[in-house]
Amino acid sequence: MIGERTVEGFEALVIASESGDLDATFVPAAGMVGCSLRHRGEELLGRRRGLRAYATERSTMGIPLLHPWANRLGSERFTVAGRELRLDLDSLPLNRDPAGLPIHGLLAGERGWRVERHEPVSGGALLAAGFDFGADEALLRAFPFAHELRVEARVEGSALTVATTVRASGEQAVPIAFGFHPYLLLPGVDRREWEIEVPVRERLALDASLLPTGERGPASVEPGPLGARTFDDAYVAPPEAAPLALAGGGRRIEVRLGSGYPYTQLYAPADDDVVAFEPMTAPTNALVSDGSVLQVIAPGERYEAEFSIAVSGAERS
Repeated sequence: MIGERTVEGFEALVIASESGDLDATFVPAAGMVGCSLRHRGEELLGRRRGLRAYATERSTMGIPLLHPWANRLGSERFTVAGRELRLDLDSLPLNRDPAGLPIHGLLAGERGWRVERHEPVSGGALLAAGFDFGADEALLRAFPFAHELRVEARVEGSALTVATTVRASGEQAVPIAFGFHPYLLLPGVDRREWEIEVPVRERLALDASLLPTGERGPASVEPGPLGARTFDDAYVAPPEAAPLALAGGGRRIEVRLGSGYPYTQLYAPADDDVVAFEPMTAPTNALVSDGSVLQVIAPGERYEAEFSIAVSGAERS
């Protein structure tokens, strides 16, 4: 099932399961952001300040793509893969964290996405859109690596799967450090009663600026009620693609990090009723500080990554 609707003045494209139990809405004209994920009519995404604020002020919401890096960077000028990066250009569409560090990439609200497919498939529907980073001179001045992006979102049965492909389209190898932030919530359930399962085993130590120090250690997140707990922590992805889960009110949401996402961040702030299990292709700040974990694809090569969000329970009355 497919459809269209208008969200805060933007044309949005809908994909839904054959049963209609799960539907997802994406906005190609605003960075290909996922602005809605509804299960049996109830919204599961934190819209935070909304779509228009995301498009105009780069205030994250829903399921945003963070590219060409996820989370924050420790510097505005640095060299990676043989090229100098300049993130201090006046015309650059750059967001910053409270400490002034560049955060969440360069494509928030970007209008240059082209829809390639929007059609029913067995069990549901898919939406695919592409973006030619190499065709944007302003972006290339900051991140001088020509490449093409393709995001395919597919709803089948009770799951949304998001597959992302980066192809190095120029003569320069391309470093890979993108990610997504699915801001999840449980409608009608008090945050303190949300149950979390985070089966990680290895933690990345962070400094006061939330940048990895390079040290790692064993990790264990106690399963159970979120309660008053808060998180903004980095981990190696769970082994054997074990799901990260949020449950409560008779509903369970599972995020599985498939191929291409060896790291994750857990975000659960005190001032916003959301939990984000974040698929990440590289640790925070890998472009700046840690070439040993940064993957680089050669000209003509592709990098593919996939994650899914599956929902169960909360039967209709």
